[in-house]
Amino acid sequence: MIEPHKGKMDLEEARQLIHQEAQAMLRMAAGLDQNFCRAAQMIYDCTGSIVLSGIGKAGIVAQKISATFGSTGTPSHFLHAAEAVHGDLGRLRGEDLAIVLSHSGESEEIVRLIALLKQLGITMIGITGNPDSALAKHSNVTILLGKIEEACPLGLAPSTSTTCMLALGDALALTVMKMRNFQAEDYARYHPGGSLGRKLVTVEQAAMFSPGKALPQAPDHCTVQEALQKAEAGSAFRHGCVLLLDEQGKLSGLLTDGDLRRGMEKKGKKIHSCPVREIMTRNPKVVRPDTLASEALAILHKHRIDEIPVVDNDGCPVGLIDVQDVVALKVIQ
Repeated sequence: MIEPHKGKMDLEEARQLIHQEAQAMLRMAAGLDQNFCRAAQMIYDCTGSIVLSGIGKAGIVAQKISATFGSTGTPSHFLHAAEAVHGDLGRLRGEDLAIVLSHSGESEEIVRLIALLKQLGITMIGITGNPDSALAKHSNVTILLGKIEEACPLGLAPSTSTTCMLALGDALALTVMKMRNFQAEDYARYHPGGSLGRKLVTVEQAAMFSPGKALPQAPDHCTVQEALQKAEAGSAFRHGCVLLLDEQGKLSGLLTDGDLRRGMEKKGKKIHSCPVREIMTRNPKVVRPDTLASEALAILHKHRIDEIPVVDNDGCPVGLIDVQDVVALKVIQ
């Protein structure tokens, strides 16, 4: 039976535990050699999946590393070392590459897994703290954690060792990510549901506008009344502005509710027969289909406008974004 803890919690002791783990990571970083570079190149060159495996706490870390690989452009999945002998070996293919994590490198499940991987001809990267272990000896490339003393007061619970494994796994995944020239737009494709992904979604990916004939548009050489009639007839949706096009079909201006109010103040009832060019907003703010949704929202807020046209490389309108479309994405600024 565990006795209740006596005395006050020691905050300085907590800081020391964190400091101990941080120092271990720094020593590990200083001790990295060309084996890390070889491992990163092997992962980059792999035509199959990167299979992470481990047992116990190391297995949990392996799952996280696998998730990091997957979200940064490298196909990956997790294989539980103990379940491998019960059918899960069927997840492996000859072109896969295994990364096996074990501090001791000698646990029964890990030794058994090593033998199975070698029988299947699977290339293996070992991450261990024991250079004389079976894992170190039988891996194609071994990355050593260095001398590790667990931060656990009893020296038993995996703590420093798993922290170092996690940092090393992140270093491998993010190094390969950089080798692949993995960009923010790529990251967004794998994270469409989270706030990070929403920030990186483009206006085109978000499908925030209806292209083509649904746009409220009219030629810029017509009258205000004609522009309003053409826009209403050509668009299936109600909008707060009309896109005005020149003879080449390029956007030359907008007719907004504000333009109409100001025009009526100046021209009164004659506003309907007034050439639209006289009251339209010239050189309006625009975005491209590949503009980030977060950037579009920033433009809308900065200039206090409700709608912004989407134009192609030739300056021809292909869509119209309403501020509510972007807000609905819950894009965080």
